[in-house]
Amino acid sequence: MALSKNAPLLESARYCVIDAPFGRLGILTELVDGSLMLSKIDYLSAKTPLSKPQNELAKEVAKQCKAYFNDPHFEFDLPMKILGTAHQQKVWSRIREIPSGQAKTYGEIASAIKSGPRAVGAACGANPFPLVTPCHRVVSAQGIGGFMKENSPGLYRQIKTWLLKHEGVL
Repeated sequence: MALSKNAPLLESARYCVIDAPFGRLGILTELVDGSLMLSKIDYLSAKTPLSKPQNELAKEVAKQCKAYFNDPHFEFDLPMKILGTAHQQKVWSRIREIPSGQAKTYGEIASAIKSGPRAVGAACGANPFPLVTPCHRVVSAQGIGGFMKENSPGLYRQIKTWLLKHEGVL
């Protein structure tokens, strides 16, 4: 994704809230070493007030999220702030390889990176870029599994179910 070098950068960190079919998405962008980067996406309830994207990158993130909501096979291309431990990075990298419409179990990811399923689950729960790093595509061997550190029915499990249905997994 190329952003214009002449684009005015507002403050170093900006947060906006956009509409999503399952509620709202919070988008945090910030200036990192002179480049505007995506630094976090939050899943939020539909009651969260909307706030417009205030910089070119936030507008691009919103545009790409809408493209994904229209086409579950859309592939994100966004500059992201490097976050997480080496293990988390390994898990997230492997998860980004799972195509839309498919799912892997925590055990399959763990086996591929020589880790444990619980450690994979913990990395999924710490994922700062849901949708872009699609942890919803990682499921339990016995069912849907948890999501965003939530193991019982609630907002995040509802979002995971929506995303998997949207992609044709469920």
